[in-house]
Amino acid sequence: MKADLQQFASKIYGIQEKYCMDVPSVVSTDEFIERLVHVLFPIKDKRKPSAASLTAELEQLQQMLRALLSPLCGTQEKSADEVTEEFFAAVPQVYSDLLEEADAYVKLDPAAWSVEEVILCYPGFFAVTIYRLAHILYSEKVPVLPRIISEYAHSKTGIDIHPGASIGNKLFIDHGTGVVIGETTVIGNKVKIYQGVTLGALHVEKGLADTKRHPTIEDNVIIYAGSTILGGKTVVGHDTVIGGNVWLTNSVEPHTIVYRQPKMHFKNSKEVDDTFNYVI
Repeated sequence: MKADLQQFASKIYGIQEKYCMDVPSVVSTDEFIERLVHVLFPIKDKRKPSAASLTAELEQLQQMLRALLSPLCGTQEKSADEVTEEFFAAVPQVYSDLLEEADAYVKLDPAAWSVEEVILCYPGFFAVTIYRLAHILYSEKVPVLPRIISEYAHSKTGIDIHPGASIGNKLFIDHGTGVVIGETTVIGNKVKIYQGVTLGALHVEKGLADTKRHPTIEDNVIIYAGSTILGGKTVVGHDTVIGGNVWLTNSVEPHTIVYRQPKMHFKNSKEVDDTFNYVI
């Protein structure tokens, strides 16, 4: 039995030596992004940190990011120091955009009482926050790490936003569970998306890696629950409403309403012999 385990261990080691690149720790990446979000939105904790303590925390986060980037030095164009500097130079603008986004949630959703409630309780806002931070690294052509960061939000919210997507200001994702936004998706400003929406590719083929595979959603579009919009050439024009459970692979002109109209059947339950009481 011991010999079998040793043989299997040798096999694993050989495969890891051949295929496994040196990648950042998922645990350390999760800690980094958790701490960074906490710096941006400390209301998740009762304490109110001082400017001095926030500065010290940001300096530690810079060190953490350098450490996460170090294993990737051989596979990226810029050094860990360069990427770290450019990342933290971009965070203030992202922070300003996120504050505007949280305010937009309050204005759009009658169930939202305050910006604090949005930050604490809205999975869509959290997923977009993580996306915007991961997107900075994706734009710097950092491999692997942006995906690890985006999967952190995916695991927490059920919202899958690829860090390569291009998303404008004030994206509102309501409820959010099951939303999928592909890598080459382009989303304009003030777009509203409900749960179960997929912005995906018509088909998956490795040769299409460098082409636009996912749709373009222009400004002020609303996409209701369960709708699927596919294809890199598919453009949803501005100020359009996509109804629930729509399957769309063609472009739509601005100011259009797209909807399905299924036929519904109604019966008086007293006239039905068997009661519809299924155990699922």
